[in-house]
Amino acid sequence: MKVKPHAVSWFAALFGVLGFVFLVAAIGTDFWYLVDASKLERFSNSTEKLSSHSGLWRTCRFESTCQPMVNPFKRETENITLPHKQLLKMHGTFVVLLPLSLILMTFGGTLGFFGNLARASLLVLFTGLIFLLGALITLAGLSTYISYFSGALKEVRFLMGTYRLLDHVHIHFGWSLAFAWFSFVAEVLTGLAFLLMSRMIGLERRQNHAI
Repeated sequence: MKVKPHAVSWFAALFGVLGFVFLVAAIGTDFWYLVDASKLERFSNSTEKLSSHSGLWRTCRFESTCQPMVNPFKRETENITLPHKQLLKMHGTFVVLLPLSLILMTFGGTLGFFGNLARASLLVLFTGLIFLLGALITLAGLSTYISYFSGALKEVRFLMGTYRLLDHVHIHFGWSLAFAWFSFVAEVLTGLAFLLMSRMIGLERRQNHAI
């Protein structure tokens, strides 16, 4: 079955929008990881809610207000430990990479719209490469975040020592991170669709010249 150019255009537009929306939702929500401390609350007979959920910018207690995370770009880091400094560097990395991917998607979407409208294969090709670069940046941000999460968990275990309170706490990734992964997949599919569109436009032009 022959693939039609307008079908590829609609495919690229759909997944481009989905990738953008998913990443905006991921960056703007506070459910990158969840801390379920319900067992600890029962164990300690605490009336205070200890469960929480965190985003890229802040940590929120359930049924309570949110607190901003430590600014990773502050230079006042002389009195903190080396592992903490590394965590701050990773935090600063992924909070820059993920919005950068959004900027690339916005630029690529605009460029792709005009390139497709003008049937300019080079512009469409460049758009595909921009989306693939954005996907690579998103993947780098996600990988850094997962490393950050693992490092933060190790640091918490070290600081808590022999109290073993974490045995009563369940920590896991949330749906905000899943949205970011969906965005990564959508960016890859959009980039590949634009590359295919560029090839189809080039073949169309060569056929027209031959006629």
